[in-house]
Amino acid sequence: MAAETLSHYREFLIVLAAAGLIVPLFIRLGISSVLGFLIAGLLLNPDVLDRIRPIFPAIGWLGLSERGEIASLGELGVVFLLFLIGLELSFERLMTMKHLVFGLGGAQVVLTSMVLGAAAYAMGFSGAESAVVGTALSLSSTAIVIQLLSEAKRLGSQTGRTSFAVLLMQDLAVIPILLMVSILGHEDQGPVLQGLLLAIGQAALAIVAIVGIGRYALRPLLRLVAGTNSPDLFLAATLLIAVGTGVAAMAFGLSMALGAFIAGLMLAETEYRRAIEAIIEPFKGLLLGAFFLLVGLGLDLRGLAVAPVRIIAIAIALVAIKAVIVYALARAFKVNRRAALESALLLAPCGEFAFVIIGQALGLGFLDRAESRESLLMVALTMMAIPLLARFGNIAIRKLAPAPVAPGAEPPPDNPEAKVIIAGFGRVGHLIGSMLQEHKIPYIASDTDAALVAAERRKGYPVYYGDATNTEFLRKCGLDQAAAIAVTMDNPARVDDVAKSVRAARADIKIIARARDDRHAKRLYEVGITEAVPEAFEAALQLGEAILVEAGVPVGFAIAAIHEKRDAHRKELGRPNRRAEAAALRRRRKNTV
Repeated sequence: MAAETLSHYREFLIVLAAAGLIVPLFIRLGISSVLGFLIAGLLLNPDVLDRIRPIFPAIGWLGLSERGEIASLGELGVVFLLFLIGLELSFERLMTMKHLVFGLGGAQVVLTSMVLGAAAYAMGFSGAESAVVGTALSLSSTAIVIQLLSEAKRLGSQTGRTSFAVLLMQDLAVIPILLMVSILGHEDQGPVLQGLLLAIGQAALAIVAIVGIGRYALRPLLRLVAGTNSPDLFLAATLLIAVGTGVAAMAFGLSMALGAFIAGLMLAETEYRRAIEAIIEPFKGLLLGAFFLLVGLGLDLRGLAVAPVRIIAIAIALVAIKAVIVYALARAFKVNRRAALESALLLAPCGEFAFVIIGQALGLGFLDRAESRESLLMVALTMMAIPLLARFGNIAIRKLAPAPVAPGAEPPPDNPEAKVIIAGFGRVGHLIGSMLQEHKIPYIASDTDAALVAAERRKGYPVYYGDATNTEFLRKCGLDQAAAIAVTMDNPARVDDVAKSVRAARADIKIIARARDDRHAKRLYEVGITEAVPEAFEAALQLGEAILVEAGVPVGFAIAAIHEKRDAHRKELGRPNRRAEAAALRRRRKNTV
């Protein structure tokens, strides 16, 4: 019994070992986590273990005999990836970048699919197989490219905007591609046109039903759960929506990924969007890692050993064709040479959805297993080349393309939505938000009171449900780009927690915090906040100013006296002398020079 239990949990232990031990080593070497899981899967591939087992027999324990559980985890990873993509999309965002998204991105998907589909047909694939292979190979890796650009803080560059726009269109194209594969897979059940119309009708009815039910059920459900103020219950409700909508779509004959994507779209404009993103992100990373681990395990490395020159040559030709198409289209859409060249190299390799599309076609039985294995092997090889191509692109643009005079007119996709974050949108937070709004300073507010958030959003305030002590949630609100954060909660412990989390995440951001009293203000200054505002003392100052004016002191003198009192009190509380620190820093820099 113990042996059976150990065998049952072995697959999960191996996935966790890859996530906790192997992948961090690859990250230290500069390899992204996605590629780390893929390489870990290759190392655990049966073709590799069979070569090592005669030398180290004990390594056979790492072989995965039952992959069903990991396959389920991998499928959930793709589901959550589509769910997050749906959350990140919004009508406003698409309209802001419509020129690049629908123009450049749409042209890239269509033209690349046609060229690669024609090449597959010339190599002996059938019409249906060519359509599937061409569209699958036309897509690029959203997970790796966005991660590389984000780590380099280049999402706001023209290369970042161009790459993001194309990837966004590709993500949108995944849904109709999966629908096309499903339709092609049922061609043998009757006349093609009849089957096509039936499948489209069934899909349309399913989508309408999911959207109709979701529009009236999702927000009230989340409001009910958020009202309990329990992070655990909110997590459970989020997972229920993502997976449950996927299962509902699957019951109608669609894919789970499509259902999750629709659920994400419906939640994108709600006040719960950022809290959901922060909750799903860790799950998506681990489950998507299981997907790539499974891909590495399933690759036919013997095929690479039999015909390495042929497979590598086709992979190189595939990357070259896609790079030429992306570069030519980017230049046609007036992207400068540097950004066009770099985007072409980043987008030329294939992406993770090729595994999903080809895998679905293989499961439906109309794609040859041997041909699909070769295609998946080429996809993996090109994806592993993305970091190398990114470095080559950095070198090439410095030598071949002059720097542009000015950036493009398109706003960056990661353009900060707010200069100020307000943590807590009660009486004080609402007043601050109103003042910022009057001066046309963009801001985002958050609160854990679901009813308050719903009420303020109806009035037009940009408030989101979420816990401001969660650094990941604050990053979704634009913490990395914000100039300042106002912490306005009336609970001193919560204010302390938010201040500590924010200061740990960013050393340079201005933190203005509401303090209960002088003791609380001193504690906040010790944490490293920029400004603490004690409620009792500020109320006393306002009373004092009113008394001075009523007693006959000129308004200007009264205000000056209040400012002197405030400055003296700040020094007593231990507020750092920011001006003195800045002057000392300037002197040190001058002496160094």
